[in-house]
Amino acid sequence: MQLEYIGAFNVVLGVLARFWPVWIALVLVMGASFAYKKRLGLYGQLFDSSVGIVGVGICLFWLFTAIFASTISPFNPLAQIPIMKDALPGAVEPQSGLVYLFGGDKLARDVFSRMVYGSQIVLIIAPAATGFALMVGITLGLPAGYYGGRIDTVLSFLANLVLAFPVILLFYLLVTPGIMETPIPYAMAGLFFLFPIIFFSVLSWTRYKKRPDRLYILLGLTLIIGGWVYAGLVFDADPFRIIHIDPNQLNIFVAVVFASSPGVFRIVRGLTMDIKTRDYVAAAQTRGESPWYIMLWEILPNARGPLIVDACLRIGYTTILLGTLGYFGLGLAPESPDWGTAIKDASRLLRSFIHPALPPTIALMSFVLGLNLLADSLREQSMKD
Repeated sequence: MQLEYIGAFNVVLGVLARFWPVWIALVLVMGASFAYKKRLGLYGQLFDSSVGIVGVGICLFWLFTAIFASTISPFNPLAQIPIMKDALPGAVEPQSGLVYLFGGDKLARDVFSRMVYGSQIVLIIAPAATGFALMVGITLGLPAGYYGGRIDTVLSFLANLVLAFPVILLFYLLVTPGIMETPIPYAMAGLFFLFPIIFFSVLSWTRYKKRPDRLYILLGLTLIIGGWVYAGLVFDADPFRIIHIDPNQLNIFVAVVFASSPGVFRIVRGLTMDIKTRDYVAAAQTRGESPWYIMLWEILPNARGPLIVDACLRIGYTTILLGTLGYFGLGLAPESPDWGTAIKDASRLLRSFIHPALPPTIALMSFVLGLNLLADSLREQSMKD
């Protein structure tokens, strides 16, 4: 059966039309951000430079793409229609009349739909893993830099030990399929996922220990929400099935947190050693404030600029890392629509069909570019402050 094709111009129009919910969301959010940028603090300052505007726009584009993926995609990312195998961009699927806008891959799946759904995987794993790595690095880096001595020596040795190991080899060891048959990933997840609960509990205690009415509410919310998320992530025991992560994704998640935490630790440690010599820290010590109060409420807020910049860059590094692991066939399931796996599948027939490899490659590159531009703009704003 001969396939019908639409022209290149109609393909472009079709792609733009499929993203209609993203365009509406971008117009609303960017318009509101411009209108109220003076009230939005650091986020509002990003709109004072063209670099910041472009960075925010690209990141929001992929965020809204992940949110509206089911509306944007014309096909199920796993659906196979045999006649569409290796179809060129613009091929019309005979039964539904819908178009394979970016063509079909070697398994007759829609490349455009897989690219769109791949954004969900990236925007779930990369920011969340970076957030947990920040929690671990901050919780350990603050006491190491503030107290020094043996605490600093032990924690710095452990961090340097992890950093000294080759990153790719480390991930290869942590993400190989056989590791999921051992308790190692779940034990590591159980340890790392405790840090946010500990962090927010200590944060509430140091701030409101003299106000029990507010303290008990905050501690209760932290333990209930934190325990719920912890049970869902580590034990897959969420009764509502809201907090759930596949074993393969958990494996990658834990590996990213494990590899990223030492880098965050060293940044926080260095910032803490510098900031603890400032006058306002000495004033807090004179008032008799506890060390953890000083670390969390005097030092950490003044270190937020470099940490926010590092977080943006680290999300970009994690995105590239996910793509690299997917390209090597590690971590996620082989049928996963994540961008790295899509690039790997397409690369095997690259000389014959280049179109399946281009969309996930451009998507990966553009998202990382947006994060880097965002980080550059944040760095400029932090230097002004």
